[in-house]
Amino acid sequence: MRVPNRVHLDRPWRIHEIVRDFTLEDVWVLPEITGTIDDFDRAVALATSGDPAHANNRAARFLWQARDLLGRWFNLGEISDDVGLSGDPIPGTSETSLVGRLPADLRGTADDVRFASVPFVPLYKIEDELAAEVSNKTVHGVMHLGWARREDGTYQGQMAVYVKPRGLFEEAYMAFIKPFRYLVVYPALEMQLARTWAAQRG
Repeated sequence: MRVPNRVHLDRPWRIHEIVRDFTLEDVWVLPEITGTIDDFDRAVALATSGDPAHANNRAARFLWQARDLLGRWFNLGEISDDVGLSGDPIPGTSETSLVGRLPADLRGTADDVRFASVPFVPLYKIEDELAAEVSNKTVHGVMHLGWARREDGTYQGQMAVYVKPRGLFEEAYMAFIKPFRYLVVYPALEMQLARTWAAQRG
């Protein structure tokens, strides 16, 4: 369920201090992904084990494959070819990774985190946050998973995506695919995560 950016920005997440020059592209909550503070490790395992290319939803699989086709046509690279960090500088900087921006207490905290099927490279992990970055010919992006405390004392999954497109063409491309992300990819991803979470808890 997509929510206003303010839902993410109003919380004191550590990611804010690291991505001040990035655009907060999307924020959505995962209504079915809930638990106690101790369940965050399970939420991280769920988020890092996803495989969009083989999602149960046919439309989501089609869009993933279409992205690879566009990548071949416009020399953007294929998602399956991405290795996490391309080595290209973050737009507007000389940095190739956000690791150098991490405060000392966050460095090395995600050394044991691995993504199974998507090319994200973990940045940090604490008791209620996971951040990871990806760099390709389109953007330098950051995925943030937060374990947001609710009024009743339970916690709920909340995800955010930050981006820095590499140019005007890439900005146009991001705008073009936005409706497909909102109408197909995110709902399919949320449904798949919810089903897996429920099955694990069951």
